[in-house]
Amino acid sequence: MTMTKKHVIYAFSAGGVVFRQAPAADVLVRDAGANSSIEIVIVGHVRENIWTLPKGTPCPNETRAETALREVREETGIEARIVGEVGAIEYTFARRGMRFVKTVFHYLMLATGGSVELHDHEYDEARWYPYPDVLAMLTYENESDMARRAEPLIRDYLAGEAS
Repeated sequence: MTMTKKHVIYAFSAGGVVFRQAPAADVLVRDAGANSSIEIVIVGHVRENIWTLPKGTPCPNETRAETALREVREETGIEARIVGEVGAIEYTFARRGMRFVKTVFHYLMLATGGSVELHDHEYDEARWYPYPDVLAMLTYENESDMARRAEPLIRDYLAGEAS
């Protein structure tokens, strides 16, 4: 008996951990925890309760950074600028008899404008959540790890802005 080897496809996406400081009125209502003033935008399929960081595949001749900024804008409705790099995750999955090895690179992004109401049709919703809530909301553990890795980078960025 011969074993057939699945075809392996290598895929790449780029996106971001997009943050903002919560509006002052919102922070007063929340628990005054250390991270309560930071919000992260995530996108979701509400009925399936699947929540993820915004990301997507490059268009032809698009750089990794251009891909990440475009995908964030399309999926969340938020305009952002890159302020750092969080890192990459890699995972595998199978579909239609093929094995995929996917790498997703995440930038740290500061929200500069836009609105979650302007998100595209790919997800049901885009929402801002307080940083601690995002860790529990994200469906995939490797994305929660990305959010955890982003937290000290956000703190360092905000500390630099204050000085």
